[in-house]
Amino acid sequence: MCDRLNSIVTRFQTVNRLKGTMMSSLSPLLDGYDLHGLRLPNRVVMAPMTRSRAPLRGRPTEMMAEYYAQRASAGLIITEATNVSSASAAFELTPGIMTLEQIDGWRHITRTVHAVGGRIFMQLWHGGRVSSFALLGGEAPLSPSGVNDDLEHLQVWAQLQNGHYTRIHATSSRAMSLDEVNLTIGAFKQGAVNAIAAGFDGVEIHAANGYLPHQFLSSTTNTRDDRYGGSIANRANFLRDMLTEIGSVVPLDRVGVRLSPYAHYNNVRDMDPDGTYDYVGKMLGEFGVAYIHAADSNGWSGAPDLPRIIERMRKAYSGTLMVNGGISIDQADDLIGHGDADLVAFARKFIANPDLVERIATQAALASPKSTGWYGGGDAGYIDYPFDDSAGQNVPARTAQV
Repeated sequence: MCDRLNSIVTRFQTVNRLKGTMMSSLSPLLDGYDLHGLRLPNRVVMAPMTRSRAPLRGRPTEMMAEYYAQRASAGLIITEATNVSSASAAFELTPGIMTLEQIDGWRHITRTVHAVGGRIFMQLWHGGRVSSFALLGGEAPLSPSGVNDDLEHLQVWAQLQNGHYTRIHATSSRAMSLDEVNLTIGAFKQGAVNAIAAGFDGVEIHAANGYLPHQFLSSTTNTRDDRYGGSIANRANFLRDMLTEIGSVVPLDRVGVRLSPYAHYNNVRDMDPDGTYDYVGKMLGEFGVAYIHAADSNGWSGAPDLPRIIERMRKAYSGTLMVNGGISIDQADDLIGHGDADLVAFARKFIANPDLVERIATQAALASPKSTGWYGGGDAGYIDYPFDDSAGQNVPARTAQV
């Protein structure tokens, strides 16, 4: 075990020591949590964040292993959205979980994270209509019903030849055939199988943010007249069948589901989100999934719906509730302390604070992310954020190569 890896282990030991000696002053975020037998040392989750640093056929890189290992003191890491199909990408340079090469790259990451004491789930992703032929080898994006009246609202991103990463225009999608629906469900199932083979502790289905499973749930983007369209129950069949298939190969208490009931992001426009998510929350409880990851993506733009989301989810679903979306540390403490949430996922705070858990423990100031380096590129804005030394450790920002 090399020096950098040892330094990360030392940091985790410091957090545990601080927790033992300062319990009365520590936040509820630092309490442990039993996630269906997977013991989390704290309730701070690293949220999935697209970073677009897999330039070679979607294979995860050594730099990505370093990035995740730096943040492995999180109670749980959820990876960036990972393509389950060649028809999936909404962002260029995102990783996949389809090929042996990709599986091998992810296996190196899980080994690195586990070696420093972390726990990690993979987020499984299909962008559906949120894409462009430019990212899909000239093919039209797939969608439930070929709804294309709002392409200017869809968030599709790519890297220009000059190296800058920027938003590009979405192109028209086409409605999926029943065979394509079944093949896509199969792709999620195979993605889960491949993720477990790569050493992940579990997987999360990305059914939020206007991506394909979310598109099936919406009465606006899904106008099908087969068993996958029409009533709320029918529109939920895509997610239901996916969970049934995944559950045949992976225990469902290791499968989380991310939802964003009121999201404006990617313009999903559900006409009855309360009815939809009352039904979906109850369905997920019946499946016994690991958790619901309820994302308030409107919180990013200063119009939070989190209280409304929590109220509805708690009524419909009695399992583990993870929340996310523009939440401060103080707010997170209150949510955990009052039982409104069981876990809180942070995204941007983890970009700039690889040692976020340690900073919470020592009440150190949080750094702010740089305005560049979020998508694409190299070390800058990715693995070059410094650790705070207030816990008495002098640890470099870069971690072990194992």
